[in-house]
Amino acid sequence: MDSRPNIVWVTLDSVRQNRTTMGGHHRDTTPRLQRMAEVGRSFSTCIAAGIWTLPSSASILTGTYPSHNTVGIDGESVPSELPTVAERFSDSGYRTACLSRNGHLSGATGMDRGFDRFSWLAASTVLPAAGPRTLAKYLLNIRRHSAGFTTETAKHATPFLMNDIAKRWLDDLAGEEPFFCYLHYNEPHRPFVPPLPWQSRYADEIDATVEEAIDIAMEAHRDMHARVASGDPLTEREREALLAMYDAEVAYTDECIGRLHDRVRGLDTDRETLFLVTADHGEMLGDRGLLAHNLVVDDALVNVPLVATGLDGLTDGDGLAPANDDIVQHTDLMRTLLEAGEADTDGIQGVDLRTERREFAISQRSPTDFELYLEHDPSFETSRFHAGLLTGLRTETHRYQRSDDRAELLRLPDETTDVSDSEPELAAELDERLDEWLATEGAPVGEGRDAEFDDAMRRQLSDLGYVE
Repeated sequence: MDSRPNIVWVTLDSVRQNRTTMGGHHRDTTPRLQRMAEVGRSFSTCIAAGIWTLPSSASILTGTYPSHNTVGIDGESVPSELPTVAERFSDSGYRTACLSRNGHLSGATGMDRGFDRFSWLAASTVLPAAGPRTLAKYLLNIRRHSAGFTTETAKHATPFLMNDIAKRWLDDLAGEEPFFCYLHYNEPHRPFVPPLPWQSRYADEIDATVEEAIDIAMEAHRDMHARVASGDPLTEREREALLAMYDAEVAYTDECIGRLHDRVRGLDTDRETLFLVTADHGEMLGDRGLLAHNLVVDDALVNVPLVATGLDGLTDGDGLAPANDDIVQHTDLMRTLLEAGEADTDGIQGVDLRTERREFAISQRSPTDFELYLEHDPSFETSRFHAGLLTGLRTETHRYQRSDDRAELLRLPDETTDVSDSEPELAAELDERLDEWLATEGAPVGEGRDAEFDDAMRRQLSDLGYVE
């Protein structure tokens, strides 16, 4: 009997682990994910390989690290010589499908390769992607599941749309052959504007009206570079309002993913269906005077949730090798799933979680020239940040980060104090490990390649703050 599992992989956008219920947040923002964790697994130290959607998604969908696949480092598109995981699953007999709400995960970047069915969801594609019936349902529910009737496209939430399309696709996929279905939700990516009924969820805990909090969230989104350049991006009142809106978006998205999970559990299939939820990266919410996701490889950006049901069923023994608080990366999970799907894993850079544990994680950030900050304030203190390619090697207790500029050893959770002088032996050991990693797994597979974003994609990326 064919025991290969069905796989539903859900990636959320901009969720940091410590703002979730599983991560110990004082607000119960993810009760549905928490319930999944209680019957499945939740990893508290899942470390993303990239700090924004493009490199992180490429890492997930190729099973390789950013400097190796070049995407988000010195290229924008997956090199043709590098197979995608969808191609690997397809070659193993899987039916494959991907629904993406972010232009960075699209045909423009080559991340659609290998998917039998692929749709990128945006204002210009919503009718053919969703169909008239789903679109009509969304419009009828636009005050319950989005910002109401507003022409500001950046304010609209789309998990309702994503869910309705995904449920229909999953019904089609369930059959004799196993399937791999990858879903990229855009929430709670900034601007943090929850659907109307959710905007007041934490409003009684802040010194602002809902309307003021939404205005603060929109202004922080539009003026992000200017605010960071000022050195003081948010007043305490603004930060509390922004956090309330962010947490409300996380909570709304959690409810939607919970409903999707309910549907998956009811699929008409004889196979085990694995259901996995993670995030591509986290978010700076005023931490260290920063907003959004750039400049650093701090845990606020790379420590993301990872919850899964059905994973332990892949083993014949006592379950997966890592404990819930051990370090894991998306590349590990992808290798494990490919192995379980009897697909080719040659060149995949993670470990098999059924039998292995990893000693350290890698996160990377592309070179930056600080131009967008300096044009707002020429005195912006760039020396606080690395300019060249930044690679962070994270152990359970430390992060050793290095670029062409300099190297630092940080004892976590302190993200700013260099302890190299007080712990020189550890600094030397991790420096040697990083040298070896960069020369092997971190070496580029080829030349970086540009993406071909069309006008609709650029409009969507502009709403998200990626392009002007």
